[in-house]
Amino acid sequence: MKKIRPPLDTAQRERIAAELRRDVAQRMRGYRERALAIYPHVCASCGREFSGVRLKELTVHHKDHNHDNNPPDGSNWELLCVYCHDHEHEKNKMAGHGGGAGLNLKTEKSALFNPFDQLDRIDPRKS
Repeated sequence: MKKIRPPLDTAQRERIAAELRRDVAQRMRGYRERALAIYPHVCASCGREFSGVRLKELTVHHKDHNHDNNPPDGSNWELLCVYCHDHEHEKNKMAGHGGGAGLNLKTEKSALFNPFDQLDRIDPRKS
Protein backbone atom coordinates (compact mmCIF):
# COMPACT_ATOMS: atom_id res chain seq x y z
CA MET A 1 0.00 0.00 0.00
CA LYS A 2 1.29 3.45 -0.89
CA LYS A 3 2.14 5.83 1.88
CA ILE A 4 0.27 9.11 1.79
CA ARG A 5 2.70 11.98 1.86
CA PRO A 6 1.93 14.98 4.00
CA PRO A 7 1.35 18.19 2.05
CA LEU A 8 4.40 20.32 1.35
CA ASP A 9 4.93 23.34 3.53
CA THR A 10 5.46 26.80 2.03
CA ALA A 11 9.26 26.65 2.20
CA GLN A 12 9.37 23.29 0.39
CA ARG A 13 7.00 24.54 -2.33
CA GLU A 14 9.06 27.69 -2.84
CA ARG A 15 12.28 25.65 -3.05
CA ILE A 16 10.80 23.30 -5.66
CA ALA A 17 9.35 26.20 -7.67
CA ALA A 18 12.72 28.00 -7.59
CA GLU A 19 14.50 24.86 -8.82
CA LEU A 20 12.01 24.46 -11.66
CA ARG A 21 12.37 28.12 -12.70
CA ARG A 22 16.17 27.81 -12.58
CA ASP A 23 16.15 24.63 -14.70
CA VAL A 24 13.83 26.14 -17.30
CA ALA A 25 15.87 29.36 -17.45
CA GLN A 26 19.11 27.38 -17.83
CA ARG A 27 17.64 25.24 -20.61
CA MET A 28 16.26 28.30 -22.40
CA ARG A 29 19.53 30.19 -22.08
CA GLY A 30 21.50 27.27 -23.43
CA TYR A 31 19.82 26.55 -26.74
CA ARG A 32 18.65 30.12 -27.29
CA GLU A 33 22.18 31.48 -27.05
CA ARG A 34 23.49 28.75 -29.33
CA ALA A 35 20.73 29.32 -31.90
CA LEU A 36 21.36 33.07 -31.91
CA ALA A 37 25.07 32.40 -32.49
CA ILE A 38 24.41 29.95 -35.36
CA TYR A 39 21.59 31.62 -37.30
CA PRO A 40 21.15 35.17 -38.63
CA HIS A 41 18.77 37.25 -36.55
CA VAL A 42 15.94 36.95 -39.06
CA CYS A 43 12.53 35.28 -38.63
CA ALA A 44 12.55 32.13 -40.76
CA SER A 45 8.87 32.61 -41.56
CA CYS A 46 8.19 36.29 -42.24
CA GLY A 47 11.77 37.43 -42.87
CA ARG A 48 11.81 40.34 -40.41
CA GLU A 49 15.25 41.26 -39.07
CA PHE A 50 15.88 41.74 -35.35
CA SER A 51 18.64 43.54 -33.47
CA GLY A 52 19.26 45.40 -30.23
CA VAL A 53 16.40 45.45 -27.74
CA ARG A 54 14.05 43.90 -30.31
CA LEU A 55 16.15 40.71 -30.36
CA LYS A 56 14.05 39.45 -27.44
CA GLU A 57 11.11 39.14 -29.89
CA LEU A 58 12.99 36.44 -31.79
CA THR A 59 12.31 32.97 -30.37
CA VAL A 60 13.75 29.52 -30.93
CA HIS A 61 11.22 27.09 -32.42
CA HIS A 62 11.83 23.35 -32.19
CA LYS A 63 10.85 21.90 -35.55
CA ASP A 64 9.84 18.56 -34.03
CA HIS A 65 8.14 20.28 -31.04
CA ASN A 66 10.43 18.43 -28.62
CA HIS A 67 12.17 20.97 -26.37
CA ASP A 68 14.60 18.32 -25.15
CA ASN A 69 15.89 17.59 -28.67
CA ASN A 70 18.72 20.11 -28.95
CA PRO A 71 21.42 18.79 -31.31
CA PRO A 72 24.66 20.79 -31.21
CA ASP A 73 24.39 21.70 -34.90
CA GLY A 74 20.97 23.35 -34.34
CA SER A 75 19.24 21.20 -36.96
CA ASN A 76 16.04 21.03 -34.88
CA TRP A 77 15.77 24.80 -34.44
CA GLU A 78 14.60 27.76 -36.40
CA LEU A 79 14.37 31.36 -35.28
CA LEU A 80 10.84 32.75 -35.44
CA CYS A 81 9.42 36.06 -34.25
CA VAL A 82 6.90 35.73 -31.43
CA TYR A 83 3.98 36.18 -33.85
CA CYS A 84 5.13 33.51 -36.31
CA HIS A 85 6.02 31.20 -33.42
CA ASP A 86 2.49 31.47 -32.02
CA HIS A 87 1.07 30.91 -35.50
CA GLU A 88 3.22 27.80 -35.97
CA HIS A 89 1.94 26.23 -32.76
CA GLU A 90 -1.69 27.16 -33.50
CA LYS A 91 -1.33 25.66 -36.97
CA ASN A 92 -0.18 22.38 -35.44
CA LYS A 93 -2.97 22.40 -32.88
CA MET A 94 -5.47 22.79 -35.67
CA ALA A 95 -3.92 19.84 -37.49
CA GLY A 96 -4.36 17.66 -34.41
CA HIS A 97 -0.69 17.76 -33.36
CA GLY A 98 0.87 19.06 -30.17
CA GLY A 99 -1.97 18.09 -27.87
CA GLY A 100 -4.64 20.13 -29.64
CA ALA A 101 -8.07 18.71 -30.32
CA GLY A 102 -7.85 19.64 -33.98
CA LEU A 103 -10.63 21.00 -36.14
CA ASN A 104 -13.12 18.53 -37.50
CA LEU A 105 -15.31 20.48 -39.90
CA LYS A 106 -17.89 17.72 -40.21
CA THR A 107 -18.68 17.59 -36.49
CA GLU A 108 -18.08 21.23 -35.53
CA LYS A 109 -21.29 23.24 -35.23
CA SER A 110 -21.30 26.49 -37.09
CA ALA A 111 -22.18 29.69 -35.30
CA LEU A 112 -24.44 30.55 -38.25
CA PHE A 113 -27.88 29.06 -38.69
CA ASN A 114 -28.41 27.16 -41.94
CA PRO A 115 -32.09 26.41 -42.64
CA PHE A 116 -31.16 23.76 -45.23
CA ASP A 117 -28.70 21.92 -43.00
CA GLN A 118 -30.91 18.86 -42.34
CA LEU A 119 -32.59 18.53 -45.74
CA ASP A 120 -30.63 15.43 -46.69
CA ARG A 121 -32.11 13.57 -43.69
CA ILE A 122 -35.75 14.10 -44.69
CA ASP A 123 -37.43 11.07 -46.20
CA PRO A 124 -39.83 12.34 -48.93
CA ARG A 125 -41.98 9.20 -48.62
CA LYS A 126 -42.99 10.16 -45.07
CA SER A 127 -44.26 13.63 -46.01
